[in-house]
Amino acid sequence: MTRKPDGTWDKAKLPSRHVTEGPSRAPHRSFYYAMGLGTREINQPFVGVASCWNEAAPCNTTLMRQAHAVSAGVKNAGATPREFCTITVTDGIAMGHEGMRSSLVSRDLIADSVELTMRGHSYDALVGVAGCDKSLPGMMMAMLRLNVPSVFLYGGSILPGRWQGRDVTVVDVFEAVGQHSAGKLGLEDLCALEAVACPGDGACGGQFTANTMACVSEAIGLALPLSAALPAPYESRDQYAVASGEAVVRLIETNLRPRDICTREAFENAAVVVAATGGSTNGGLHLPAMAHECGIRFTLRDMAEIFRRTPHLADLKPGGRYVARDMGEAGGVPVLLRTLLDAGLIHGDVMTVTGKTLAENLAEVKWRGDQDVIRPASNPLSPTGGVVGLWGSLAPDGAIVKVAGMTSHRAHRGPARVFDGEEACFAAVERGDYKDGEVLVIRYEGPKGGPGMREMLSTTAALSGQGRGDKVALITDGRFSGGTRGLCVGHVGPEAQDGGPIALIKDGDIIAIDADAGVIELEVDPIELENRKRHWSPRQIDYGSGALWKYAQGVGPAHLGAVTHPGFAGERKVYADI
Repeated sequence: MTRKPDGTWDKAKLPSRHVTEGPSRAPHRSFYYAMGLGTREINQPFVGVASCWNEAAPCNTTLMRQAHAVSAGVKNAGATPREFCTITVTDGIAMGHEGMRSSLVSRDLIADSVELTMRGHSYDALVGVAGCDKSLPGMMMAMLRLNVPSVFLYGGSILPGRWQGRDVTVVDVFEAVGQHSAGKLGLEDLCALEAVACPGDGACGGQFTANTMACVSEAIGLALPLSAALPAPYESRDQYAVASGEAVVRLIETNLRPRDICTREAFENAAVVVAATGGSTNGGLHLPAMAHECGIRFTLRDMAEIFRRTPHLADLKPGGRYVARDMGEAGGVPVLLRTLLDAGLIHGDVMTVTGKTLAENLAEVKWRGDQDVIRPASNPLSPTGGVVGLWGSLAPDGAIVKVAGMTSHRAHRGPARVFDGEEACFAAVERGDYKDGEVLVIRYEGPKGGPGMREMLSTTAALSGQGRGDKVALITDGRFSGGTRGLCVGHVGPEAQDGGPIALIKDGDIIAIDADAGVIELEVDPIELENRKRHWSPRQIDYGSGALWKYAQGVGPAHLGAVTHPGFAGERKVYADI
């Protein structure tokens, strides 16, 4: 324990001793006096309070307020908060154009920038406040990499919009674009919908990537129970922010660290929750990347096995009926975890940031019979999870598809229609220049070949909006948004830029997909594929400098998380122990 009986702190083993202790650190302390700190505050542990606040999108606009509330909690508990911001690239605005190449890249840049700020200033602990698809995993990756006492706080979801008597989200707007291009929705209605779909602050409201990873933050033990439930506009969220600040100081005292919490069993719990909520396929990318930071090999295949045996319990958009606010009102992640624990589907003995085990946190949680957002495990929406892994001759390293809400069209066999890049496919879809039964192939959109592994929501939403989402299949070495629905297979690996089978497909080749069997096959003779491979060479990517060039040089395959550094395997010194 580093706190003395008189309330002062022994910083002998805390990183901040390097900037606050002894005569040689007088210049360093002078900077803290300049910022209004007194001797007592300088002698306390320093807690980095990192937020992804910006005005890029509503996902992030309440994060500064919540970060200030975290700081109040840190002060209440006797430590000294140091607030800083990092970036966010928001998928809803980056979607459908070149900006989406920056999205996945931003996850690793967020982790890197938080790491560098913490290292550069020798902070002792971390509370991370994030609200968008890549900022949630990026912040948690930084926590696992640094391994200082840490608490994660989700910024909260947006409230649903109301249009023509029903709840709507931004995905309805993306799909409305397809309805408009098919002549099924007038421009006046499209403009009316766009004006009301997103009524205020918060992350996209369905079980898309942000809310999926928010559920993960509780399931894996890095966030306080129920902290993901309240929508962003509710100022009562600030109570969870204050509590998160207080909790991290307790973790400093007990030296309970993220890698003590995020064990193999905790990652398994997180994968169960992705499946049980019908969550985003991006969970299959982010959980392996998080595990990579702390030396746990947790691949897409590991996740797929968990998905296969996990029932789908939460009836959430885009495939279901409800939005994130409704799940919060139904009891949130704790009620879901309670039914999973009672059914023996998750590990209850893992530690959490409360200092208690998951089972201890859930001891007083009761099943809510007055709601139908979350099903009991005995009466699931489907017996297997809402996300499925696929393997076969087209994807030796695997692929992933979201099947939540799909009662039909879970298998497809048809001729390929090949597009090198999303723009060409979207243009064809917008023109209606495709045939029922085809398999639309979008390639050279992988982590390396894109670069950046873009999401394809504009294209998939256009298909759904045209009412033809169940008439074709779509596959890519890129990604699909958590808002995607239909037989849309992403993360096909190896990617085209690495010469995977997806690079060798020609128009008319027969592709067979079976989500129930977990199979994706390219029905071309192997000898013919070998011949095509001899005449194939990698494409020259369009980015010869800057952040996208750097990313393309080092990024790894999707089934291992598309990571950009050696992770725990290359670690020589843990930051927390400097």
